[in-house]
Amino acid sequence: MMMDCCTPIPEDWGEPDTFYPIRPECRNDVPASRFKPRPGKTLSARRWHASFSEEGILDIAKVLRRIQRGGVHPTIKGVVWEFLVGCYDPKSTFDERSQLREHRRQEYENLKSKCQEMDKMIGSGKIITTPVITEDGQPIEDPTSDGTASQEKVQSHDADFPVQNNVIEDKEVIQWKLTLHQIGLDVARTDRALVYYESPANQAKLWDMLAVYSWLDKDIGYCQGMSDLCSPISILLENEADGFWCFERLMRKLRGNFKCTSSSIGVRSQLTMLSSIIKAIDPKLHEHIENLDGGEYLFAFRMLMVLFRREFSFVDALYLWELIWSMEYNPNLFSMYESDASSEKSLAAVGDDNLLHYGKFERKNVQAGHKDPQATLSVFLVASVLEAKNRRLLKEAKGLDDVVKILNDITGKLDAKKACNEALKLHKKYLSKVCLLLVFFCFSLSRIWTI
Repeated sequence: MMMDCCTPIPEDWGEPDTFYPIRPECRNDVPASRFKPRPGKTLSARRWHASFSEEGILDIAKVLRRIQRGGVHPTIKGVVWEFLVGCYDPKSTFDERSQLREHRRQEYENLKSKCQEMDKMIGSGKIITTPVITEDGQPIEDPTSDGTASQEKVQSHDADFPVQNNVIEDKEVIQWKLTLHQIGLDVARTDRALVYYESPANQAKLWDMLAVYSWLDKDIGYCQGMSDLCSPISILLENEADGFWCFERLMRKLRGNFKCTSSSIGVRSQLTMLSSIIKAIDPKLHEHIENLDGGEYLFAFRMLMVLFRREFSFVDALYLWELIWSMEYNPNLFSMYESDASSEKSLAAVGDDNLLHYGKFERKNVQAGHKDPQATLSVFLVASVLEAKNRRLLKEAKGLDDVVKILNDITGKLDAKKACNEALKLHKKYLSKVCLLLVFFCFSLSRIWTI
């Protein structure tokens, strides 16, 4: 039987921090958590199991409503997230998902084995925090995270990769190995306040997942911020392969933010969207920000890159993410990812008459015919934060440093559900303005054609 509908787990409705304990010496350094699972509002294990038919088909509409009311109970977050990010089709059966899960686990093992052939630290239970190779492929003795040198040398590799006198010549392998120590440095810093990461094995699990992903997605590789996105998934899904594919699906939504060139950053498209939203709904604030040389909205870079991980406690960030994903949910997500077509084309090609199967944010987009992939709920969330700080920004911000300072003041003070609701209001307001502009444009065009 599938893990998504197993024997119900006894539910604890106590403090959520007990599921993700904080190291005693760090308790004063992390924001207090606001989210508390509540009977009757939060999606419980009992309600989750009751949402499946006898064959295993999930009533996703019922699940989305419950999540949007009160989040997901900590005991089932991982398996629920797999559906929210598009790992599984709600219309699939237990048997179909079981087969797919086993196939993916084997696929991950194959990927990981290939990575192990290139570097034996993969799967060793340790992480690398110093370079193991030079940019021209010269091997460096392979240090582990504890500062001691391992017995294995960096030249362990598969015969498929060209090597001359212990120098690796394959540029893709060199580029991948150059990122391993950067991943290790980030893993060592990620969520270090959690007791979970006191375990070297748990750090190594996160490092392995990110290292394998950077080999799988060579166009993006590894970028700072990915560890912040992968860490909660690694914690929630015990099986490493399951966690990896959940992270891979999340990255399908977010990878564009990490695609950088010498002249632009990937998240710039969303920052441009943010600028357009503020210009439409609050022209005065937009003009003020432009006068401060902030028209590119780079001060919102971090919020969008790591989905507000820095602005919320760990528990509240998880709650925020599942609210966002449930509100953005599109029932065609799984089929879109499984097809070879582009995401925009796939979503447009597959219809779903039952709008209840969409999250409330995506439902509004479908009804309005709005398909801008950059206009995500997280962008409207940033816009709602700026709107909430409107008076302070207009009165106190004399430069971009002041803008950053004012936005930093929100850390630990935002309520995830209220923030999402405010974002939904701004989204509705923005769509109405876009529709009015479209009507005006069409009317003007018709006048021109009749002259």
